[in-house]
Amino acid sequence: MPISMTMDAAIDALKTAVPNGGRVFIPGCAGEPLALAETLARRPEAAAGLTFEGVWIPGVNRTDWAGLHDDARAEAIFLAPEWRDSFVAGRMTFAPLTYTQVWRRLSGRAFDAGVFTVAPPGADGRCSLGVAADFSPAVFERTRFRIGLIHAGMPAVADGPTVPLAAFDAVVEVDTPLPGYGAGAIDPVSAAIASRVAALIPDGATVQTGLGKSGVATLAALGDRRGMRVHSGMVTEPLIDLLDRDTVDAVTTGVALGSAALYARVAADPRVRFRPVGQTHAIATLASIPRFVAVNSAIEVDLFGQVNAEWMDGRQVSGAGGLIDFLRGAWASETGVPVVALTASAKGGALSRIVPRLACPPSVARGDPVVVVTEHGVADLRGLSIDGRAEALIAVASPAHRDRLADDWSAMRRAM
Repeated sequence: MPISMTMDAAIDALKTAVPNGGRVFIPGCAGEPLALAETLARRPEAAAGLTFEGVWIPGVNRTDWAGLHDDARAEAIFLAPEWRDSFVAGRMTFAPLTYTQVWRRLSGRAFDAGVFTVAPPGADGRCSLGVAADFSPAVFERTRFRIGLIHAGMPAVADGPTVPLAAFDAVVEVDTPLPGYGAGAIDPVSAAIASRVAALIPDGATVQTGLGKSGVATLAALGDRRGMRVHSGMVTEPLIDLLDRDTVDAVTTGVALGSAALYARVAADPRVRFRPVGQTHAIATLASIPRFVAVNSAIEVDLFGQVNAEWMDGRQVSGAGGLIDFLRGAWASETGVPVVALTASAKGGALSRIVPRLACPPSVARGDPVVVVTEHGVADLRGLSIDGRAEALIAVASPAHRDRLADDWSAMRRAM
């Protein structure tokens, strides 16, 4: 059986077991090991010479692992304000990968160490990965030195991956708060967008939503549906109401992100099952789901139908994540709908989020046409010519910007 020890002692054991330059897996979402981060912040020299790798979510996971020491390094597939200094300094590398791509990369990579947040062991001697089952299963067997953080607040889920307690080289009992998420109050514009998206989701459909107000508001707008299923990389707070109303028959997800009440609710409900990214995001799996509606948010869309979900004011602020996986899965699904939802304008209406042409690399190329939803309408770009796309997108832009967009399109069209 593994030795139970303090966090300081576990770090000492890790440093003894891992060579200089060693690679350490750090889970994200609700599984981020905050007790480890707090201890390393107090003992930054212990992070020297280590390369941390994981999938950390902007707005949820705020630890700058590469910033713990000048000689620490990190590898990520998202960027966030909290990590920008390390990225600019070259201590953090950024790989623009989708979730299915990073799953494949992690599955083929050996780690010198890994720190895994788990629920207290059951009578069978196994520990549930709880409400954060996304990427840990990809690396657990390929990790040489394993530290298990036995977290009293991490619930053992009714249906999800487990790992044997005996597989850990060290265990630490922790009680730091689990990372959570809140999208804030649903404003009238987000509610209007969600109402238009909900009209695309019939009874019996299977739905995926992402983070952000659009995704949360969409889930909240589906309370009157029946026979619905959820197949998503993550679920958020409005799922509680859908479970209570018996709106959903079944839920498959990789993680839950929200409050402790959400974590407890989804862990205990037999309709909810947690699965790793290799299953939740697999294109073949998604394509086999009829009436699969994927709803994701974006920063801007151009008149060619290209989507930017990663750049703002000339800076990389996020990553592709599961966006492309789910949109392509919905495209391939029988009667599926790939939805990109966004507000038509920003900065008090002064800035249109429907733009003539993206000034940054696209997250979604024009070869993957989607259904764009704003508070002003729905633009289904599938099957449309470039002129048809431009016309449809201008129609859902803010009225104050439509004439200028039409003029810009005419000029671009003549120059093609």
